[in-house]
Parts: sequence; C-alpha cells; structure tokens
Amino acid sequence: MKLLPLLRRGFDRASIYLPIALMGALALGSYWLVRNTPDAAGPAAAAVAPRHEPDYFMRDFTVRNFYPDGRLKSQIQGPEGRHYPDNDTLEVDRPRIGAFGERGERTTATANRALSNGDGSEVQLLGNAVIVRDPTTSASGQPVPRMEFRGEFLHAFLDTEKVRSDRPVTLIRGADRFVGDNLDYDNVERVAVLRGRVRGTLQPAGSRR
Repeated sequence: MKLLPLLRRGFDRASIYLPIALMGALALGSYWLVRNTPDAAGPAAAAVAPRHEPDYFMRDFTVRNFYPDGRLKSQIQGPEGRHYPDNDTLEVDRPRIGAFGERGERTTATANRALSNGDGSEVQLLGNAVIVRDPTTSASGQPVPRMEFRGEFLHAFLDTEKVRSDRPVTLIRGADRFVGDNLDYDNVERVAVLRGRVRGTLQPAGSRR
C-alpha cells in the first residue's frame, strides 16, 4: 500500500522537469536539422555579377535626344545596335551621328563602331573614326573654320563639346593639317592640344577657308 504513494510522488517530481527536457530535445533536434538539411538554393544563391550580354537589339534605327525646349540635340543612326544593361551602353555598327549645339552649329561623326552611354552624352568611336564640325561663327561674330578629326579612336563628349583620344589623330582646321600621338580638344575654349610626335602643315592665308 505504501508503494503507490511513492510512485505518485516520483511521477509528480518528474513532471516538473518534463517541459525542460522536451525543450532541450526540440532544440537539439532543430540544430541537427539545420546542420544536415542541404542548401536548397545551392551555389546559385550566391550573388552573380551581371554578364555583359545584350538585352535587346535594334535594326535600321534612329535614337534622338532633345533640348528642354524641343530642339534636336543629337541623334544616332545605324543598321544594327545592341543595348547592354550591365553598364547601360548602346553599341552601334557603322554609326551616323549628328549633334547640334546651343547656337545651332552642327557636328557629324562616323566610324566602324560606336559605344554610347545611356543618355547619349558620350560616344566612343572605334575604327575609321571621323568627326566633322561645320564652319560657324563664334559668339563674338568671328568666323570659325571647318574642323575635322580622324583616327582609329575618338571619344566625343557632346554636352561639354570636347574630343579626346589616346591614339594618333589627324586634325584638319580649314586648310591646315596637324598630326599627333594623342588629342585633347575643347570647342568651348577653342583649344586643341596635340601631344607626342606632332607635325603640322600650315597653308598660306589666302588658301584658307
């Protein structure tokens, strides 16, 4: 008869520790599952750098940019173009480019291939690159002769009216002709800097246009 009360007291004491034991078992079970469950995402979950691949193509196209007042600012035409989303560039085969300054002066460019940034403010011309700026007049009314740049690489900054190249360039200004290993031209300041092996041919004033 005394055995039953002893068993009851033992059960009561054990029941006090039962929740703690269950919680410990659940914690150990969860830890085991985390350690032994394979990663569902696998290597694909790691961040992958975007690849330089086009997300769309264009054929026989024209892309235009406008001034806030609606006047045409620049345009790029080409038989085929590819847009790359990783760096937001447009690659154009055999481009024909036109840019129009604030006073209406026109600049045109051609090349084997061109790379333009997203807003068209910078264009890199590669292979048989030619940039021609039509004759115009300065803000003070002075005539500015026709300018032509030729090279295998020309980097045109349309907003700031600059042309740069780290490769040999031929500069033709009116009837004068200059050749240098690299070029830095600022149309706003009317300054052209040729570096390296620079050679020039100056025509008599009467033959200049």
